[in-house]
Amino acid sequence: MRDIWTPGREPSAEGYEALRANFRWDVPATFNFGADIIDRWAHEHDGPAVIWENEAGDTRTYSYSDLSRLSNRLANVLRAHGVEKGDRVLVMLPRLPEWFISLIAIMKIGAVPIPCIEMLTARDLEYRVENAEVKAVICRAEHAAKFAAVEKAIPVRIALGAVSGWLAWDKELAGASDVAEQAIVHADDPAIMYYTSGSTGHPKGVVHAARAIYAWRVSAIYWLDLRPGEVIWCTADTGWSKAGTSIIFGPLSCGACSFIFDGAFVPKDRPALLRKHQVTVYCAPGTELSKVVNEVTSRNDLGRLRRVVTAGEAMNPVVAERWERATGIRIDEAYGQTEALMVALNYPGEPVRYGSMGRPSPGSDLDVVDARGIRLPPGQEGDLALKLPNPQLMQGYWKEPDRTQACFIDGPDERWFLTSDRAEKDADGYFWYRGRSDDVINSAGYRIGPIEVENALAEHPAVQFCAVVGCPDEERGEIVKAFVVLRDGVTPAPELTRELQDHVKSVTAPYKYPRAIEYVAELPMTITGKIRRRELRDLEYARVRGAGST
Repeated sequence: MRDIWTPGREPSAEGYEALRANFRWDVPATFNFGADIIDRWAHEHDGPAVIWENEAGDTRTYSYSDLSRLSNRLANVLRAHGVEKGDRVLVMLPRLPEWFISLIAIMKIGAVPIPCIEMLTARDLEYRVENAEVKAVICRAEHAAKFAAVEKAIPVRIALGAVSGWLAWDKELAGASDVAEQAIVHADDPAIMYYTSGSTGHPKGVVHAARAIYAWRVSAIYWLDLRPGEVIWCTADTGWSKAGTSIIFGPLSCGACSFIFDGAFVPKDRPALLRKHQVTVYCAPGTELSKVVNEVTSRNDLGRLRRVVTAGEAMNPVVAERWERATGIRIDEAYGQTEALMVALNYPGEPVRYGSMGRPSPGSDLDVVDARGIRLPPGQEGDLALKLPNPQLMQGYWKEPDRTQACFIDGPDERWFLTSDRAEKDADGYFWYRGRSDDVINSAGYRIGPIEVENALAEHPAVQFCAVVGCPDEERGEIVKAFVVLRDGVTPAPELTRELQDHVKSVTAPYKYPRAIEYVAELPMTITGKIRRRELRDLEYARVRGAGST
C-alpha cells in the first residue's frame, strides 16, 4: 500500500474473504498528498489527470505534470502572503481544474483546505470563516461579495477574476516559480476539514489527518476499481467529502483521470458525455441514475463504461435492476459519511445485493452493536459502529471535544465510533440501513440539520414555532418537511408557503429549503419544552406506509 498503485495489478482479483483476512494497513509516518502522489505520478508515470468541460462545450485537459507545476506556483503564492502549515484555507470553487490545483497547493505547504459549495450564503460563510479562523479564501470573483462582512478578518483573498482588494489568480500564478518546497506532513497532522450538518446547531467542522487522505485510496482500489489511465466521472459537488474520495484523492492516488463537467444536470446529455470522454467508471447518486437510465437503451449508449457505483443516499433497488437490464452493468453501492468516508462496499466480482450498504471495506471492522458496545448477531437492529483504531476516521470535530467524545463508546473489549445510523447485518455480512439515530435529514445525498432550517424559518415574521423533519420520498430518499405554527392573525395559504420557502433559500444554502410545509396548531413537546421531532418523523413514515409506497 505504501507505493503508488502498480500498473497491471487487478484489485478485484482476490475474493472478499481472502482480501479481508489478508489486508493490513501500512500508513507511512509522513504523507503529503501533493508531493507523494501528484509530484510522484508526474515524475514516474505522467499522463492525463483532469478533463474539464462546461455547458458551452469548452474543454481543458491537465496532466499530472500540469497539476504539479501549477500547484507549486500557487503554493509559492500562498507562502509569500503568509499562509503556513496548519493554517485553514477556505476553497469555494465549482467543478473547475482550479479546484484541484488549489487543494493540492494548500496541502503541499501543509495548510488545511476547507472545500465549500458555491450555494452557501454569506451567513453560512461568515460562520465558517470565524469558526475555523480562516487565513485565506479562494473563490470566483462573482462570489467574493459573500465574504464582505468578514473580509477584513481574512488576510489572504484570491479570486478567479478581478475583485478590488483581492489577489488575481492568473496574475499571481503567472509570476510564481514552478519549483516549491514541500512541507513535511506527519500522519496525524490535520490535512483537510469539511463542514457537515448535525442534529443540533451550526454545522460541525470535521477534521481529517493526513493518514485519512492516504487511507481513502482503499475505496478507489477496491470499490471504484480504478486502474492507471482510466477515466472516472464522479458528479458530486466539490464541497462534499465524496468529492475527496471519488474525484481527487482516490482517483489521483490510483493514477486515473477525473472528468468533471461544469454545468447543469441534463439527463439526456449524460450518455453522450460518457461516450465523448471515454469514461470507464461512473459514480453518481441514486436520484441521478434514476433519471439517466431513462435515456439509455443499450450498453452501446455508454461507450467504454464498465462500472457504475453510487453512495450518499440509499439506492432504489428497482432503479438498479432497470439499469442492469438496460446496460448489462450493475450498480455497486457503498456506505460512508464525512467522519470516515467509505467503510462498507459492494465489491466488484462479488455478489451484489441491491438495497444493501455493502460489506466492510478492507481494513475497517464495521459492525452492529447494542448500547453497551457489544456486537449483535445477524438479523438484530442496532447502532452501526466502526471499531477503533482506523486511519480513515476523523481526528474529531473542530473545537468541539465534548461532541467528539460523545461519538465513542467502550465495549467490554473494544472501542467504537458510533455513526448515528441504525442498521442490521445478514448472515453473509451485508449491512442494511434502518434509519438515523438522530434527526439529521439525508435528501438526495445532502445532509441537512433540522435546526439550521428551523432557525431560518423562525426569522420570518409569520412563524411562531416550527419543527423540521425528514419526510420519505421515492426520488430523493427524504425531503425536508416543516411543521409550522403561525402567529395570531396569519392565515395559511399557498402564497405563504412559497414565501417561507423563498425566505429559507435566501437565509441559508438553497438545498436546505422545506419542500413541504404543513401548518399545525401545536407541536409535540417533551415535559422540558423540547420538540419531539422523532414523533413527527415517525408520523410521516407511517403516512407513507399507509399509502402503500415503498
